[in-house]
Amino acid sequence: MSKIGVVYWSQSGNTQAMAEAVGKGILAAGKEANVVEVGNASIDELKNEAVFALGCPAMGVEVLEESEMEPFVEEVEGFAAGKTIALFGSYGWGDGEWMRNWADRMTAAGATVIGGESLICQDTPDDSVLADCEAAGKQLAAL
Repeated sequence: MSKIGVVYWSQSGNTQAMAEAVGKGILAAGKEANVVEVGNASIDELKNEAVFALGCPAMGVEVLEESEMEPFVEEVEGFAAGKTIALFGSYGWGDGEWMRNWADRMTAAGATVIGGESLICQDTPDDSVLADCEAAGKQLAAL
Protein backbone atom coordinates (compact mmCIF):
# COMPACT_ATOMS: atom_id res chain seq x y z
CA MET A 1 0.00 0.00 0.00
CA SER A 2 1.40 3.41 -0.99
CA LYS A 3 1.64 6.14 1.63
CA ILE A 4 0.69 9.74 0.83
CA GLY A 5 1.73 12.56 3.14
CA VAL A 6 -0.70 15.23 4.27
CA VAL A 7 1.25 17.90 6.17
CA TYR A 8 -0.59 20.80 7.77
CA TRP A 9 -0.44 23.65 10.28
CA SER A 10 -3.64 24.63 12.08
CA GLN A 11 -4.40 27.15 14.78
CA SER A 12 -8.15 26.80 15.24
CA GLY A 13 -8.65 23.25 13.98
CA ASN A 14 -10.24 24.27 10.66
CA THR A 15 -7.24 23.35 8.53
CA GLN A 16 -6.74 20.20 10.59
CA ALA A 17 -10.31 19.13 9.72
CA MET A 18 -9.50 19.71 6.07
CA ALA A 19 -6.29 17.65 6.40
CA GLU A 20 -8.21 14.80 7.96
CA ALA A 21 -10.73 14.93 5.10
CA VAL A 22 -7.91 14.74 2.52
CA GLY A 23 -6.57 11.74 4.44
CA LYS A 24 -10.03 10.16 4.48
CA GLY A 25 -10.18 10.46 0.69
CA ILE A 26 -6.76 8.87 0.31
CA LEU A 27 -7.85 5.95 2.50
CA ALA A 28 -11.14 5.58 0.62
CA ALA A 29 -9.15 5.25 -2.60
CA GLY A 30 -7.09 2.39 -1.16
CA LYS A 31 -3.85 4.14 -0.22
CA GLU A 32 -2.33 4.88 3.17
CA ALA A 33 -2.49 8.48 4.44
CA ASN A 34 0.12 9.97 6.74
CA VAL A 35 -1.70 13.01 8.17
CA VAL A 36 0.77 14.93 10.32
CA GLU A 37 1.16 18.39 11.85
CA VAL A 38 4.11 20.21 10.25
CA GLY A 39 6.11 20.26 13.49
CA ASN A 40 6.13 16.45 13.43
CA ALA A 41 6.63 16.02 9.68
CA SER A 42 9.76 14.60 8.06
CA ILE A 43 10.95 16.62 5.08
CA ASP A 44 13.12 13.64 4.05
CA GLU A 45 10.10 11.32 3.87
CA LEU A 46 8.18 13.88 1.80
CA LYS A 47 11.07 14.17 -0.67
CA ASN A 48 10.51 10.53 -1.62
CA GLU A 49 6.80 10.95 -2.32
CA ALA A 50 5.57 11.70 -5.84
CA VAL A 51 2.30 13.15 -4.54
CA PHE A 52 1.37 14.82 -1.25
CA ALA A 53 -0.80 17.54 0.27
CA LEU A 54 0.07 20.64 2.27
CA GLY A 55 -2.36 22.70 4.35
CA CYS A 56 -2.10 26.04 6.09
CA PRO A 57 -4.57 28.78 6.96
CA ALA A 58 -4.07 32.38 5.94
CA MET A 59 -2.17 34.29 8.59
CA GLY A 60 -1.54 38.02 9.07
CA VAL A 61 -1.89 39.77 5.75
CA GLU A 62 -2.69 36.55 3.88
CA VAL A 63 0.61 34.71 4.28
CA LEU A 64 1.56 31.22 5.44
CA GLU A 65 2.22 30.67 9.13
CA GLU A 66 5.76 32.02 9.50
CA SER A 67 7.53 30.05 12.23
CA GLU A 68 6.87 26.45 11.13
CA MET A 69 4.97 26.22 7.83
CA GLU A 70 6.84 28.87 5.83
CA PRO A 71 10.29 27.33 6.48
CA PHE A 72 8.87 23.88 5.64
CA VAL A 73 7.39 25.17 2.36
CA GLU A 74 10.71 26.82 1.50
CA GLU A 75 12.36 23.40 1.81
CA VAL A 76 9.63 21.79 -0.30
CA GLU A 77 10.30 24.33 -3.05
CA GLY A 78 13.78 22.82 -3.36
CA PHE A 79 12.44 19.40 -4.40
CA ALA A 80 8.94 20.18 -5.71
CA ALA A 81 9.82 19.77 -9.39
CA GLY A 82 7.93 16.82 -10.83
CA LYS A 83 5.71 16.38 -7.74
CA THR A 84 1.92 16.64 -7.67
CA ILE A 85 0.66 18.60 -4.68
CA ALA A 86 -2.75 19.48 -3.26
CA LEU A 87 -2.85 22.72 -1.24
CA PHE A 88 -5.61 23.56 1.21
CA GLY A 89 -6.50 25.85 4.10
CA SER A 90 -8.99 28.14 5.74
CA TYR A 91 -9.08 31.89 6.20
CA GLY A 92 -10.97 34.40 8.28
CA TRP A 93 -10.59 37.46 6.09
CA GLY A 94 -9.33 38.45 2.66
CA ASP A 95 -10.05 36.77 -0.64
CA GLY A 96 -7.70 33.80 -0.85
CA GLU A 97 -4.60 35.68 -1.98
CA TRP A 98 -2.37 33.49 0.24
CA MET A 99 -3.52 30.39 -1.60
CA ARG A 100 -3.02 31.90 -5.05
CA ASN A 101 0.49 32.99 -4.04
CA TRP A 102 1.25 29.56 -2.57
CA ALA A 103 0.03 27.76 -5.68
CA ASP A 104 2.12 30.11 -7.84
CA ARG A 105 5.21 29.35 -5.71
CA MET A 106 4.76 25.59 -6.02
CA THR A 107 4.10 25.84 -9.77
CA ALA A 108 7.20 28.03 -10.20
CA ALA A 109 9.17 25.35 -8.33
CA GLY A 110 8.05 22.79 -10.94
CA ALA A 111 5.16 21.10 -9.13
CA THR A 112 1.72 20.35 -10.49
CA VAL A 113 -0.88 21.79 -8.10
CA ILE A 114 -4.31 20.17 -7.98
CA GLY A 115 -7.41 21.58 -6.36
CA GLY A 116 -6.71 25.27 -6.78
CA GLU A 117 -8.90 27.60 -4.78
CA SER A 118 -11.59 24.96 -4.42
CA LEU A 119 -9.66 23.76 -1.37
CA ILE A 120 -10.06 26.91 0.69
CA CYS A 121 -12.86 27.98 2.95
CA GLN A 122 -13.76 30.88 5.16
CA ASP A 123 -13.69 29.86 8.81
CA THR A 124 -15.01 26.36 9.60
CA PRO A 125 -15.16 23.97 6.64
CA ASP A 126 -18.70 22.87 5.81
CA ASP A 127 -19.72 19.51 4.36
CA SER A 128 -19.15 20.75 0.80
CA VAL A 129 -15.58 21.84 1.52
CA LEU A 130 -14.82 18.60 3.36
CA ALA A 131 -16.20 16.67 0.37
CA ASP A 132 -13.88 18.67 -1.93
CA CYS A 133 -10.96 17.79 0.36
CA GLU A 134 -11.90 14.09 0.27
CA ALA A 135 -12.11 14.29 -3.52
CA ALA A 136 -8.61 15.82 -3.64
CA GLY A 137 -7.34 12.95 -1.50
CA LYS A 138 -8.90 10.46 -3.90
CA GLN A 139 -7.35 12.32 -6.84
CA LEU A 140 -3.91 12.15 -5.22
CA ALA A 141 -4.36 8.44 -4.51
CA ALA A 142 -5.25 7.80 -8.15
CA LEU A 143 -1.93 9.23 -9.40
